[in-house]
Order: sequence, then structure tokens, then C-alpha cells
Amino acid sequence: MSISKEAELIGMKKVSDVVAHTLKEMSDYAKPGMTTKELDDFGARILKESGANSAPLMTYKFPGCACISVNKEFCHGIPSERTVLKEGDLINIDVSAELDGFWSDNGNSFVLGKDIHQHQKLVDASKEILQKAISKIKGGVKIADIGQLMETEAKKRGYKVIKNLGGHGIGRSLHEQPDELLNYKNKFDHRRFKKNTVVAIETFISTTSSYTVELNDGWTMVGNKGGFMAQHEHTIVVTDGQPLILTAMNGIWN
Repeated sequence: MSISKEAELIGMKKVSDVVAHTLKEMSDYAKPGMTTKELDDFGARILKESGANSAPLMTYKFPGCACISVNKEFCHGIPSERTVLKEGDLINIDVSAELDGFWSDNGNSFVLGKDIHQHQKLVDASKEILQKAISKIKGGVKIADIGQLMETEAKKRGYKVIKNLGGHGIGRSLHEQPDELLNYKNKFDHRRFKKNTVVAIETFISTTSSYTVELNDGWTMVGNKGGFMAQHEHTIVVTDGQPLILTAMNGIWN
């Protein structure tokens, strides 16, 4: 969406605070021995208390409140009573919601407890790349140039980017134009970011895979060549200068 009046900005700030708070609380609540279903139920209670609705549930009838992916699951992991969290797991939580007709989206990858499997370097790379990319976004900047920056920064650190996932416009629904805000340079994409538009910018930084494939459950995505992936995501408003980060409260850069 494009913000054209104060009421829209207030609505976007309100829903973004809710998803950011929910993501932060879920990330802090995750403990070894807990199931991903317990973690999801915790997040669902926070959204409900805030008067918000789970976006994947509303939009796609996703079987859960948030997407929770563990280790070799890259994204869209289904919360389950069978998935028990363990020390050193690489966890990704993606929380998106609707409140009063406005939608917002954010995500966080983190290592649970001690980094016994050496995932922290990947997590840090994803965070740093998101921060660098967002700092370069303003009205008039080419969308493809931000994708090129993300891939360049990933390669510099010895990683790959996932080429069939990307960020997206958001605001009055979960996915809007501009879509396919990719983590690499699409030379055929001549679009530019426009001032006052709301977009969800996300990283997809991988150890060995360049594409994701869907498992038989119809949701969970893993790497085409295995490995691990870290994702971080903020919903922002594009300005003439530094973007307004609506989901800053999630604390993913702290």
C-alpha cells in the first residue's frame, strides 16, 4: 500500500507493533523441551489479546498461527506437537497479522541456547545483510540494486541466497505489489521503490542451497541442496531518506 493519510500510518504502526511484540515474545519464550505447537499457541494468545488475526491462517488457511521452521526446514514450517525444540537448534519464526484492516509481517532466525552446531555466523550474516539493505532503500532506488547488494554481501561471507523467495508489498493485505523483492539482481526488473509505499523486506541467506522445494505436507520448504537458511524481516515505509521501520520493536538487531 501507499500511505496517503495519517490514519493509515497510525493503522500500520498499530498492527506492526503487535506483530513485532509477538515475534519478540515468542523468540524469548522458546526453550529446549518445548514443542513448536506450544510456542505457536503462546504466540496465538498474544495476537488474540491484541485483537489481531493470524495472517497466514486468514489468507491461506495455514495450520497454525505463525510459521515456525527448525533446522533444515527453511520456511513455512507447521507448528507441531511432534517437533520438540533442542539446545542449539536453528529456529525461524515468521509472524504476520491483520488488525483493523491493516497487515504487517516480520521474521527472526536465532539459535536456541548454546551455539553447539555453529549456526550463529549464518544468523548474524542474515541480520547484517537485512540492516545494510534497508539502510539503502529510499524512493527512486532500483529494487534490483537492493537484491544485488544482498547477494553480494551473502557471497562475501561465503553464503548463497534463495532465489525463489522474496519480500513483498504489504498493508491492506498480506502480499501486495511490489512483489518479488528478491535477494539477487533480476536484470529484467526495472522497478524502483516509491516514497510512502509499505514493503516487507526479508533476507533468505543459505549455506548450500539456492532454491527451496516444498515437502509433501504442502507447506514446509527445505533447500534443494540441503543445508540451513536464516531469514530476518522488517515491514518498512519507504521515504526520501532512511526508511521508517514499523516492526523495530521486535529487537532482531539488538
